Amino acid sequence: MLREAEISASLREEIRSGRATREDKLTICGEAASPAPGDRIELLTILAADPDESIREAAARSLQAQPLPAILQALGRTDGAPELFAYCAADFPRRPGVADALARNLTCPVEVLRPVVRYLSVSAVQDLFEDLDRLSTSPALVAALVASSVINAEQKNQLLELQREELDAVETFIVAAEAAEPDKVKRGTLLEKLARMRVVERVQTAIKGNRDERLLLIRDPCRVVQRAVLQSPQLTEREVESFAGMASLGEEALRMIATNRKYRKNYTITRSLMFNSKTPLEISLHLLPTVKAQDLKMLAINKNVPETLRTTAARLQRQRSAQRQE
Repeated sequence: MLREAEISASLREEIRSGRATREDKLTICGEAASPAPGDRIELLTILAADPDESIREAAARSLQAQPLPAILQALGRTDGAPELFAYCAADFPRRPGVADALARNLTCPVEVLRPVVRYLSVSAVQDLFEDLDRLSTSPALVAALVASSVINAEQKNQLLELQREELDAVETFIVAAEAAEPDKVKRGTLLEKLARMRVVERVQTAIKGNRDERLLLIRDPCRVVQRAVLQSPQLTEREVESFAGMASLGEEALRMIATNRKYRKNYTITRSLMFNSKTPLEISLHLLPTVKAQDLKMLAINKNVPETLRTTAARLQRQRSAQRQE
């Protein structure tokens, strides 16, 4: 008998593996059960698919009575059973926060997310875009997002890029390859490799590839590939420092760097963005108050940056000078 309905690790494993006794299963389903909410809800979702009809029905009745905070707590488990995610996606998708909890749990099977896309919040969708490794491995999820109304125009364009099946011509990458790899032989090898890749494969290479591949793919014509480079766990801040100063980099890539909180804390990156003529003006003006005095002085006379930035830098320099004299 399950003493006072306490769920041990061994019992949890027995239920997850299907070895638990019928008596223990019914105790979990009963109103007297009082284990940790997360544990019980996970086990109830497993029992809701039990071969025994009476256990299935008892588990389902109990699940419908569970409070929302307990369900969300269960969905936050990093070792949750697949049945937990599948049940909540099928039976609780309209409950506030459930779809978001499914999307934000990295152990939740990607295929479970497709039916709940319509219930995702804006922030949860953005979280999915911050994990292109996960998103790019599920064509079905990408298709569901494209067909939904929860994404904005920019996100839709990136998803459409992910869906592209046709290969890009080698010529598309020649300029980027020449800037990234001076060695002609190595450059040729990289170009041949890229010519055989669809966009989704380039995304995977951007995330998991080496430094030379990232240096080339940050200049990829597809913004989703550029974003994937910046999400690579192998990417170093030294690499981003070099990206920020590249005049050959597109505005979108520079914008992604500038809006990343982590990179804005690195003054070398901020400085490089400020002196890069390709950095969008609204980004430069936003970063201007963080620029040190010597760099502000240089910006005010730098003819390679937009005139608006020069004049604003000069005005800020005069204001700081006046404040010091007060």
